[in-house]
Amino acid sequence: MTIQSYCIEDLSVGMSASYAKTVTDQDIVRFADISGDHNPVHLDEAYAEKTMFKGRIAHGMLSAAFISTVFGTRLPGAGCIYLSQSLKFKAPVKIGETVEATVTVTAIDPEKRRVTFQTVCRVGDKVVVDGEAQLMVPSRQRIPVAAE
Repeated sequence: MTIQSYCIEDLSVGMSASYAKTVTDQDIVRFADISGDHNPVHLDEAYAEKTMFKGRIAHGMLSAAFISTVFGTRLPGAGCIYLSQSLKFKAPVKIGETVEATVTVTAIDPEKRRVTFQTVCRVGDKVVVDGEAQLMVPSRQRIPVAAE
């Protein structure tokens, strides 16, 4: 995977980037092992069939992690620091579905090197996660960051 690297001077409102991943059974099992979240709605088909989802679903935070993938590898890329993220989980993701995470620049504060992004994950046209994030983005100039 090629990693992009934008400095704050390269960014403008409206810039956008995406990452897509088809969620597999192995992804869900590995995420459960890494996170410690072994909720049976994610891992036990017999249990999950009796829920409102009528089958196993991926962890919401697995889909949200794809947002981090976009930030760290595409926009803004290498050197950015995640400061905050709000998330709303709108719909479940099932095994075999492809999640596309997209981030879009909505505001830039060059003095503090802060960039605000709209974040959204979709399966097809269906929004499964939406939110907003703020990141610190490197500058080509080595100016001290205000309030640090």
